[in-house]
Amino acid sequence: MTAGIGHNHGPEMTGLAWRTQCWRAARAQLVPTLPIEVVRLRVRRAAELGLPYKTYAGIRATTGHDLVAFLFSSNALRVLRTSRDLPAERAAKLAALSGVARIGLATPPLSAERLADLAPALTASHVAPAHLGSFAEARRRLRAALGALPADGVLLVAEPGLEAEWCAAGRLAGFLAADSFFAAEAAHT
Repeated sequence: MTAGIGHNHGPEMTGLAWRTQCWRAARAQLVPTLPIEVVRLRVRRAAELGLPYKTYAGIRATTGHDLVAFLFSSNALRVLRTSRDLPAERAAKLAALSGVARIGLATPPLSAERLADLAPALTASHVAPAHLGSFAEARRRLRAALGALPADGVLLVAEPGLEAEWCAAGRLAGFLAADSFFAAEAAHT
C-alpha cells in the first residue's frame, strides 16, 4: 500500500509499537514529577506490607490502587493437613503485616477451619480453587473468598505453577511467589 498525498512516511500510529511509545513517554513525564511526599508515603506503605518498594510501586502503577488484602495459599504458608503449626518465620511475617486483610486459601485435603487454627494471624480462610478445576470455578471460589474486597487491590502469594493461574481467574492485582514474599527482610530493602 502506498502512502497518499501529504503522508510523511512516519511510523504507523495505530499499532502496538505506537501505544508502547506513548506509554513510555507518559511514564517518563510522570516519574520526575512525583512529589517526594508521595514517594515517602509509598515507601512507608511498602514496608507495612512487607514488600520491596519496587514490587509495591509496580503493583500500584499497574492497578492504580493500593493493596487492601493478601491471599495466601496453604502451600505458600507451608501448612499441610498433618502440620502441627505454621513455620515461625511465616507466622512472624503474617503478624507483622498492617493495614491489610490476610486471607488464607486451604488447598485440599486441608480444611479452611484447620488452616484458620494453624494460622491465627489470618483474618479469614476459605477453601482454595481446585488445581485442575475450571477457570470459572476458580473465579467463583476466589470471589467468595474476597467478599466485598476489590479484586484489583488483592495480591496473591502462592506457589508458582497452577496456583499462579488464580491471579488471572480472580482478576487480582498480581502474583508473588511465596519464597519471594517470605524471604529475609534484608532482601527487601
